[in-house]
Amino acid sequence: MKIFLIRHGESVQNTHENFENLPDHKVPLTESGREQAKAAGEFLQKYCAENKIDLSNSTLFVSPYERTRETAKIINYFLDIHDVKEDISLIEHQYGLFENLDDDDWKVYTKEYEFYNNYYNNNGKFYAKFPQGESPFDVAMRTRQFINTLFRDVQDGVENFFIVSHGTTIRAFLLSYFHYSPEWFNIEPNMKNCSIRLIEKINGKNYDRDYIFGGRKERH
Repeated sequence: MKIFLIRHGESVQNTHENFENLPDHKVPLTESGREQAKAAGEFLQKYCAENKIDLSNSTLFVSPYERTRETAKIINYFLDIHDVKEDISLIEHQYGLFENLDDDDWKVYTKEYEFYNNYYNNNGKFYAKFPQGESPFDVAMRTRQFINTLFRDVQDGVENFFIVSHGTTIRAFLLSYFHYSPEWFNIEPNMKNCSIRLIEKINGKNYDRDYIFGGRKERH
């Protein structure tokens, strides 16, 4: 079994380009993001051919956000996977009151910001909950539900999974899947747009193969 974890392409939120007051689920890709998705699709097409991966026995899972749907559609032009499913467990980390705000503007919510910051600055990034939103812990709990969906599909005979989702959600998925620690999450950088990370299961054992396309962002 192989699991390909794919972050969406660059969005207008990443570039701060005309996205003010646009709900997060409606944020589209930039033109650069579409090109990134195309490059990822071309890479996967070649990778699957070279490694004899049976795309007829594969499932493409997608977060039901505009930017992930766009990314998946472009990538699937090259893969032509017929079993495409959306799953709400794969949506972006919910920022709550802080959505669409730059980090410096979070301070307008004084008490909420102090509460969040107290966790974050005490090695608690994994537990820090956005007001009216989620913590990475919350995201990890819903990825556990999604993993149960994968295991069910494996029992039905599916061999390969392609998952188009979001940076925090994918890291939370990895933490849940491999039982990594909160400390691992705190120091693991986010992935670059349209990066691809591979998980393989061989003889009953799971392996984190790290990035096969793209990679991590630099830590700041």
